[in-house]
Amino acid sequence: MKFIEQYFNLEELNTNIRTEIIAGITTFMTMAYIIFVNPAMISQTGMDLGAAMAATCIAAAIATIMMGVYAKYPFALAPGMGINAFFTYTVCITMKIPWQVALGCVFIEGVLFIILTLTKVRQSITKSIPSSIRHAIACGIGILIAFIGLIDSGLIVNHPATLVTLGDVASTPVMLAVFGLLVTSALLIKNIKGALLWGILITTAFGIPLNIVKFKGFVSMPPSLAPTFLKMDIQGALDMGLLTVIFIFLFMDLFDTVGTLAGVGELAGFTKTGELPRSGKALLSDAVGTCVGACCGTPTVTSYIESAAGIAAGGRSGLASVVTGLLFLIALFFSPFIKMIGGGYMTDKGALLHPITAPALVIVGCMMLIAITKIDWQDYSESIPAFVVIIMIPLTFSIATGIAMGFICYAALKLLSGKGRQVSWLVYLLAILFVLRFLYIKSM
Repeated sequence: MKFIEQYFNLEELNTNIRTEIIAGITTFMTMAYIIFVNPAMISQTGMDLGAAMAATCIAAAIATIMMGVYAKYPFALAPGMGINAFFTYTVCITMKIPWQVALGCVFIEGVLFIILTLTKVRQSITKSIPSSIRHAIACGIGILIAFIGLIDSGLIVNHPATLVTLGDVASTPVMLAVFGLLVTSALLIKNIKGALLWGILITTAFGIPLNIVKFKGFVSMPPSLAPTFLKMDIQGALDMGLLTVIFIFLFMDLFDTVGTLAGVGELAGFTKTGELPRSGKALLSDAVGTCVGACCGTPTVTSYIESAAGIAAGGRSGLASVVTGLLFLIALFFSPFIKMIGGGYMTDKGALLHPITAPALVIVGCMMLIAITKIDWQDYSESIPAFVVIIMIPLTFSIATGIAMGFICYAALKLLSGKGRQVSWLVYLLAILFVLRFLYIKSM
């Protein structure tokens, strides 16, 4: 115990082992929904659901424990919401890229992130990207995730005339999803710790007697990781046509991480003169987690804003992260329960719905829209490109397309408005690359 107290500087941080354990459990409770949601989402690419669940837990555990032991921060990590949507729906389903190749892109992105962190290049990249575009991307992804949740719930279905329309709200799966959305929202409003997780569990309990959820037990040996372990196709990912995909993964991971570390670091009082001490170690933990995740079989691992829940519970040291990471490993022994929740429900019409996890997606999407308040809507050279990003990500069902159009619009409007010198050369370079990318796609 003395060694633990000294290693994590508990006395200096005005905390203790008991407080850190409680903080670690609190963080886990607030983000454990990812154990259900991530496998349910990425398994739609053809990946084995059990292996996806194992990969999610292992990658989250290793990255979070490394964050605790190496960087000594109470920040937890797991496969990122938004990034896994891009991986699943844009890269694998829309672009028809095999998940093995997509994992190869994630692995390369992780290696690039490590290099950028070690060489400190990421600081200059971070400073050059317009803040309005960063905030807009978060909002666009949030709307896309919510849209996916509405589709998974059956509330929104396709329509030949209007493209989308309201689903059969009287059907049992849809009513269960609406119930889950209301219950989870109520728990959030009442500030219940782990509201998303509790919402999923309560919805599952009601789904069993309705025959939406098939009870398969609770505990078993961990699922095999073999179907996805080291299956990433790095050679395929090096195809020139996938450079944009690799960049988007890197871009999303970079700003997801930097934004989260800045936010929770400020909350905990870690930031000094606007900088987070040991930020390099924190970023390296994130980058290594991404490489480990790709090897195991899951998209980009990133820092989670839910870490703020553990910090609010008193967590101030890396010990809290170690506790959270260990809980992810323990979760491996509950694979029947995970499959029961994340496997989905097949309707009589052959549609695969996910009424249990869909409410969590809708609510996470709602949470991500908080970034919209940080956009300067009075400056049209900032707000119009931001709006383009926000609206195009869900309407094109492509995060990559939304980001590309936003960059092109931003660079063009700044030049046309005589504000060209306010923009970093990197923004113009990226805009040119995105234009070339669209021309390349059209010529295919």
